[in-house]
Amino acid sequence: MEQTIEITPELQQLIRSDLAWHYRVLPIGMSENLLTFLVDGQQDLANIQEELVALLGKQVQLEAKDTIEIQRLLGRYYRTTNDQEQRIVFDAKIDFVDRLIQEANSIGSSDIHIEIFGEKARVRMRVDGVLIQRYMVDKNDYPELINKIKIRSNLDISEKRLPQDGRIQYDDFDLRVSILPTLHGEKIVLRILGKDASSLQIEKLGFTAKEQRDYLEGIKKPNGIILISGPTGSGKTTTLYATLKLLNDEKRNIVTVEDPIEYTLDGINQVQLKESIGLTFASALRSFLRQDPDVIMLGEIRDAETAQMAIRAALTGHLVLSTIHTNSAWGTISRLIDMGVPSFLLANTINLSVAQRLVRKLCTHCQQEKPLSVLDWPIGISTELIPSKQSVAVGCDHCHYTGYKGRIALYEVIPMDNTLATSIKNNENDISFILKERGIKTLSEGALELLTTQTTSLEEVYALLAGN
Repeated sequence: MEQTIEITPELQQLIRSDLAWHYRVLPIGMSENLLTFLVDGQQDLANIQEELVALLGKQVQLEAKDTIEIQRLLGRYYRTTNDQEQRIVFDAKIDFVDRLIQEANSIGSSDIHIEIFGEKARVRMRVDGVLIQRYMVDKNDYPELINKIKIRSNLDISEKRLPQDGRIQYDDFDLRVSILPTLHGEKIVLRILGKDASSLQIEKLGFTAKEQRDYLEGIKKPNGIILISGPTGSGKTTTLYATLKLLNDEKRNIVTVEDPIEYTLDGINQVQLKESIGLTFASALRSFLRQDPDVIMLGEIRDAETAQMAIRAALTGHLVLSTIHTNSAWGTISRLIDMGVPSFLLANTINLSVAQRLVRKLCTHCQQEKPLSVLDWPIGISTELIPSKQSVAVGCDHCHYTGYKGRIALYEVIPMDNTLATSIKNNENDISFILKERGIKTLSEGALELLTTQTTSLEEVYALLAGN
């Protein structure tokens, strides 16, 4: 059981907030001549103890704790405000880069953003799809931080005018490094990529029973195309990897081309896209067809050439999986036709069209219930659907003061049949009656269910309810 640590206001006053963040310490005890602090155990404790004695004028006792636990407690008792922010003072004995990456990976962050604006630089982490500010870095220390990351990712530290891309490898995950020159200096984004896909399972993605049944039927077919749509960060790649994991056996030759390769899968031939040398989705697909594949996965259909080759591969006996950026499952059809794919070919090859989103769940520790006003309801959506009450985000230390903790997937799964194939050939845009007749739940209907059960907030699903 996690130990509960309570720090009284009297103890909090023993050390200023900026010093608490600098030394990563929290006061837990006080006597006439002795102060006791919890401290991040990864630091030089002897040096910190000596400096605190000099600063505070009393004897100091330190109790080492885990880095993430110290981070959580600092966020709780010494929260940042607009006037007072967490500032990192660099110390040769403390590797801030390692500490930053460890923290981001531990809290489930997908990206780390390091950027400078005039006199101040900041570090933000994307958690549950939203950026949260974690640290401020002194302007004079910023170049050192940038150079450390460049060296680790084998990039040119002297090049400050052009974008650069690199990679840092760890045992359990990789970091994709992207550096972009901006007005005030270079910005770095570190994307955390997991290596192990063993935990990805179709059953755990969030499909309803009917959606899962329809999806599994679609991927069992020996040929055809499976398309998954949604904006960046909606979980499309996770769905594809879980699908590949299910299809992966000794009887199938599976090849993929990805940008980037986020998970490695034993038994699957994975190719990293390299457009700088001409290795594009389209050129890779041409080579794949000479490799006798059974299943082909394209990370994304971006252009007309790739779209038409994917359809051709599906027509010639291959199962093709890919993603595309559209707002709905049926919108994928219009997008491919706009790319120049003949509607009759599309009707004959597509097995499934899937749309998905990731919706943040309200933090169960701090969410609050309140009435839902008709004035807040999206225009154009029947007021008969308004729930009598809603839960709203508040924020606490459990959810990094965002009001949300974790995400849930919403799916719209359309399995193709003769009626829908005819609708594709006739370029019909409105198939709502057919979907309702088949019991296919739309993204907006799924969003309304999450709102009604108070799983999420109206703010989080507003765009989905409005049909965007």
